[in-house]
Amino acid sequence: MSTEDFVLETQSREVTGKGASRRLRRESGLVPGIIYGGSKKPEMISMPQKDLIKHLENEAFYSHIITVNVDGVGQEVILKDLQRHPSKPVIYHIDLLRVSKTKKITTRVPLHFINESTAVGVKMQGGLVSHSMTDLEISCLAADLPEFIEVDLAEVEVGQIVHISDLTLPKGVESVALNHGADHDLAVATINKPKGASADDSSSDEEEAGEE
Repeated sequence: MSTEDFVLETQSREVTGKGASRRLRRESGLVPGIIYGGSKKPEMISMPQKDLIKHLENEAFYSHIITVNVDGVGQEVILKDLQRHPSKPVIYHIDLLRVSKTKKITTRVPLHFINESTAVGVKMQGGLVSHSMTDLEISCLAADLPEFIEVDLAEVEVGQIVHISDLTLPKGVESVALNHGADHDLAVATINKPKGASADDSSSDEEEAGEE
C-alpha cells in the first residue's frame, strides 16, 4: 500500500463555461475542476496541469484520500472523474468528491492479479488467463478505502471462473454489485484452455499414461 500523502494546491474560480475553461488550459496551464458532495455547496476550482499529471502517474492517486487546499483551506476528497484529451497528455476537467468520516462513499478501486504465471491452470495445465474486470466498484467509509484489491489466481484451474464473491475484501469494504443480489455476482477472471485444445485432452493424456 502507498504511504504517500496526496495534496492538491488549488484556487477558486468564479468565471465558468467552456470558453473560460479553454483559456485556463491554454493561457495559464491550469485544469478547471469542481468539488462537490457533503453539506457544502459545489466549489469551482483550478490547479496547475503539470502538478495534476504528476499525481496521476501514481496509481494510488485514483483510489486514495486526497487533501485539496482551496485558497489555503484544506478538505478531504476522492477523485470521481477525469476528462482527458483523446490522444495528448492533457486533462480537460477534474471532479472531486468530498468525503466524510461517518458516511460511506462509493468509488472504484483497481484489481491487482497475483500468481498468474504460477496458477495451476497456467503452469500445470497450459491455460491462458483472461480478465473480465480491471477494477471493482465498492462502498466503504473513507478510513477503510483500500488502494487496490488482490485477486489471487494461484489455485484456479482451466475452465474455472473467479467471481466477485470469491474475492477477499478488506474489513469494512463491500461490493456494490453484490449488494444488488446474487445475480450480480459477475466474473472477474477465468483461465481458458489454450487454442486448439479439446475438452478431452487432459483425460486422454491420463488414460495414455495409465496404459504405459
